[in-house]
Amino acid sequence: MRLFLSEGSPGSLPVLAAAARARGRAELLISPVGPEECVVPFLTRPKVPVLQLDSGNYLFSTSAICRYFFLLSGWEQDDLTNQWLEWEATELQPVLSAALHCLVVQGKKGEEVLGPLRRALTHIDHSLSRQPCPFLAGDTESVADIVLWGALYPLLQDPAYLPEELGALQSWFQTLSTQEPCQRAAETVLKQQGVLALRPYLQKQPQPRPPEGRAVSNEPEEEELATLSEEDIAMAVTAWEKGLGSLPPLQPQQHPVLPVAGERNVLITSALPYVNNVPHLGNIIGCVLSADVFARYSRLRQWNTLYLCGTDEYGTATETKAMEEGLTPQQICDKYHALHADIYRWFNISFDTFGRTTTPQQTKITQDIFQRLLTRGFVLQDTVEQLRCEQCARFLADRFVEGVCPFCGYEEARGDQCDKCGKLINAIELKKPQCKVCRSCPVVRASRHLFLDLPKLEKRLEDWLGKTLPGSDWTPNARFIIRSWLRDGLKPRCITRDLKWGTPVPLEGFEDKVFYVWFDATIGYLSITANYTDQWERWWKNPEQVDLYQFMAKDNVPFHGLVFPCSALGTEDNYTLVKNLIATEYLNYEDGKFSKSRGVGVFGDMAQDTGIPADIWRFYLLYIRPEGQDSAFSWTDMMIKNNSELLNNLGNFINRAGMFVSKFFGGCVPEMVLTHDDRRLLAHISWELQHYHQLLEKVRIRDALRSILTISRHGNQYIQVNEPWKRIKGDEVDRQRAGTVTGVAVNIAALLSVMLQPYMPTVSATIQTQLQLPLPACRILVTNFICTLPAGHRIGTVSPLFQKLENDQIENLRQRFGGGQLEESSELKAKAPPKSAVAEAVPTAGPQQIQMLMDEVTKQGNIVRELKAQKADKNQVAAEVTKLLDLKKQLALAEGKPIETPKGKKKK
Repeated sequence: MRLFLSEGSPGSLPVLAAAARARGRAELLISPVGPEECVVPFLTRPKVPVLQLDSGNYLFSTSAICRYFFLLSGWEQDDLTNQWLEWEATELQPVLSAALHCLVVQGKKGEEVLGPLRRALTHIDHSLSRQPCPFLAGDTESVADIVLWGALYPLLQDPAYLPEELGALQSWFQTLSTQEPCQRAAETVLKQQGVLALRPYLQKQPQPRPPEGRAVSNEPEEEELATLSEEDIAMAVTAWEKGLGSLPPLQPQQHPVLPVAGERNVLITSALPYVNNVPHLGNIIGCVLSADVFARYSRLRQWNTLYLCGTDEYGTATETKAMEEGLTPQQICDKYHALHADIYRWFNISFDTFGRTTTPQQTKITQDIFQRLLTRGFVLQDTVEQLRCEQCARFLADRFVEGVCPFCGYEEARGDQCDKCGKLINAIELKKPQCKVCRSCPVVRASRHLFLDLPKLEKRLEDWLGKTLPGSDWTPNARFIIRSWLRDGLKPRCITRDLKWGTPVPLEGFEDKVFYVWFDATIGYLSITANYTDQWERWWKNPEQVDLYQFMAKDNVPFHGLVFPCSALGTEDNYTLVKNLIATEYLNYEDGKFSKSRGVGVFGDMAQDTGIPADIWRFYLLYIRPEGQDSAFSWTDMMIKNNSELLNNLGNFINRAGMFVSKFFGGCVPEMVLTHDDRRLLAHISWELQHYHQLLEKVRIRDALRSILTISRHGNQYIQVNEPWKRIKGDEVDRQRAGTVTGVAVNIAALLSVMLQPYMPTVSATIQTQLQLPLPACRILVTNFICTLPAGHRIGTVSPLFQKLENDQIENLRQRFGGGQLEESSELKAKAPPKSAVAEAVPTAGPQQIQMLMDEVTKQGNIVRELKAQKADKNQVAAEVTKLLDLKKQLALAEGKPIETPKGKKKK
């Protein structure tokens, strides 16, 4: 093999470091060439580094050369490494090349160099800090580590360009930089001159083009217009002129929705929420709302789409909640299932069916899957030591045990999984375990249980993943979680529990047990579909014709990406398995976590009481969707995004476009005579629309929302530059120009109404009503920008779409949901009388809560009396009186009494 390198070429760094891995495996000759020397005969421009193989073939991509050296050393490829290499080529290199040119050739420094690169560096840092491994793809360095290290080294070897706050990135970079192969490569390429050693080479290269990608941040950036050819423009104009006639015929809506041979059949599930937990904003964006956007988009594409969800209702948590409220488990499930359904209905979630797991179909399908696994030898029996709370007189479900994680030391680890390190835990492994109900220390007791033999199924799972993952849209965190489980080796997993409320185990000797909820909860998708249609197997036993998309937060990945696939593969019953597993990171609340008990954060049953419409909540949650890293809900940011992106950008443009039609042209769309600039705008809109499609097809929901806002900004700029309100007062040419601009603008507004439909369905429908958009254009979103409102089309009444959020309004909401207030639980709402037009009933609390408050009032009253008797300082007395009045107010609320205004002393 011969490796061609040019002095000062940045690509030489990773290549030389990787070549050290293959030393002794093959003979390698290094040949220096000039920067303008063309080594690869079929390339028209010089390209280095280049590796000429013994076969005569050439590798001329840095990552491909590095990958080849690693493969020679015995390294095995994996999906996560491939994703990092793709990210390096598409996301990192464009901004890094520009930064190096800026520093080395143009002599700029500081933020001018580092600024455009910060997002990429932060992405690497967050990825490293979220995982227990020191390298990008595992416990040892991979080709991804070497390629990224080599790309970044010329810049980051200067501490000024390695931000101190990126601690994980610093640690990773220093670890690699101290390894001998990397040290040698750096000495060979930079020759003690630092980044200036690259100058002779970079000066002879063309200046890098600014990257065209969108930055994933909470702040809009100035959009770079795509470079368009005359052919692109001509194609866009042709599509525009075809108009409504180019739309495909509307597919008739069927019920039930069933797969159709020869069509794209999309099955979408959202992780089943546990029935007695009221979902907070993080739960809503992580599962149902994200899935809803994709389901609505799929329907706009006329894909045959079924979207389902439901409540997960079995388990100890339900039994305990029933005891607390003095109800049966079934009554608890009925009550909270209705509450969940109400919340999702208010958020406008478009389920085709919203079911539940406490059904005969759930029992039938779960028991069938179990029997098939048992018959095929994938079920084991063993004695299990479990934690039993003697005070509660019951075995404790894993989620009702809390203690110190045996792996990472996290102090609030659950009995089944640690939320910090993500590792599975057997409850008895916890250090300092506590019963979450009574906080006593449980004892260990033995019980006979059934296990799913995951080690025996591991090969089948590996084979399935090998076929499924390449080319799929599994999110990087989902791939990483599953690979980390497999790297550690699968272990048998208990599938039964000593409970009463659950799916019965159909096996002699186990009649007093039920299936563990994590085993049968994912089967809930099948039983919910079976309750929707008796032809459920056409969806769930049809992997050849059905694309299954499953949406969840990352803590649910092991059960959907590993446990259920193992169970289904073991049945040998041709089940449909997940093709695209979409997992979000976590959404935090302001500077902390959501907590119903502490009154911190907005929960689903509270959002509708804020006075902020559901579509605004949808928009903001999708805008900050935690796709690549954790994100945080912020009241201030929500106000800013509403007022800037919705009110001033999107709403302003659509309202102006419609008002110009109404005010200047009598409500009819005017004739449009397109200029070259208009045609170029059509092409830019089409390009952005196609980008929107590409992103949503890859389920990059947050980024696709940015495309909508980008088109709206183009529209605002188009209106602002052309000033139709002035031209309408001019001569015939000016009036014609005003008509063209107005006609194009109102058609852009029509397009935005359809693109907006997956995100803000109510706003979308409002725009379409105002514009009187024809029904086919409302129901179908094609890939090109077409004229859906031709000249002469009459629009309806136009009115503003959004309202401004004010500072004092937001500050009140921040204080209300910031903790310390009486818990605004949906349990209380369920007991409250219905609202009337005359007066709103005040929800009352349970007797235990009222008694607790009464005790607190008595205790505080005694404190006040003692202070007054002691003639204590007036300020101290006043402070304690304030506490007493606040407690009395809480007690009045809890008892459902009206709050009396304190009567002050009359002034003499």
